[in-house]
Amino acid sequence: MAKFDEKSFNPQAFGAYVERIPKVKRNELIKSRVLKGNEQIRNTFQTQTGTAYAVLPMKGLLEGEALNYDGQTDITSEGTTTFERGVVVFGRSKAWTESDFSTDITGGVNFMDNVAVQVSEWWDDTYQDILLCVLKGIFSMTGAKNLEFVNTHTLDITAIGDGMVGPTTLNTAVQKAVGDNKAKFTLVILHSTVATNLENLQLLHYLKYTDANGIQRDLAIGTWNGRTVLIDDSMPTEVTEGAEGTEATTTYTTYVLGDGAIDFEKLGADVPNEMKRDPEKNGGMTTLYTRDRACYAPYGISYTKKNQKTLSPTNQELADGTNWTLVDNGQTGAKQKVISHKSIPIARIISKG
Repeated sequence: MAKFDEKSFNPQAFGAYVERIPKVKRNELIKSRVLKGNEQIRNTFQTQTGTAYAVLPMKGLLEGEALNYDGQTDITSEGTTTFERGVVVFGRSKAWTESDFSTDITGGVNFMDNVAVQVSEWWDDTYQDILLCVLKGIFSMTGAKNLEFVNTHTLDITAIGDGMVGPTTLNTAVQKAVGDNKAKFTLVILHSTVATNLENLQLLHYLKYTDANGIQRDLAIGTWNGRTVLIDDSMPTEVTEGAEGTEATTTYTTYVLGDGAIDFEKLGADVPNEMKRDPEKNGGMTTLYTRDRACYAPYGISYTKKNQKTLSPTNQELADGTNWTLVDNGQTGAKQKVISHKSIPIARIISKG
């Protein structure tokens, strides 16, 4: 068994310990049912050695107009369309080296608690950054059908009035995106600047709970038009310099997501966590290594791998619109069928606050 500052280190126990530490951001996403597991993705990548990319079949819906049943009209049949969906696995790793780690960093705090909390939070931030890159990528898609999704699922209000969100913004955005399927949307992720504007308009309502003493308190989770709101300043912002003598303008991207909008599978690494001790350098150094592999697969959108240099896509490659396209049946020209963008519960709002 490896040693860490004279403490026994069990990689399996450490990994399990990390998983038990609350992950606020990701747990809230799972609670909202936006991220969901996909057994097909999990089985594909765990049973096929060395697989980092796969094209999976996606069943289409029944189509065709009803025929007149009058005793004279023949009944003709049609088949369902099978779509093809590209999914990719990304891998990430990191290492930290400290001297006299237990004394200088934990300050007497329990070793496993302290290290597990730090690694867990680092992975939370990493996964959220990757998810934001995926969302940026799908809203950077090109091509007629893809642009139909991008344009319809984007509500840009920066040039309307003061450019700020208002009472009708969210409802307009989801209706514009999917029409009468707007009830699918369950979660809004927005910047604190946008949240503050909503609070000032009394449009953001925080959930409440009653403590053991019977006192009612606000939770950190709010709702906007009945959708759960997560506030996070890592949401995309863009600063545009103003003309001489005028202030710069900041625009904010708010994402609106629905149930099962994104499949997510953690696939793991052969050795997810390990320690290496160098007793000589700098009087004694210890390095913690951590690794993981996972897959994000937005519903109805296919990863094409057109611009990817290695087996694992970088954040920049995931944010590249040329690597994404709407799911189709693998045909070209007149035979090509593309999934309806209205079935995809992913939208965004661009505003000045």
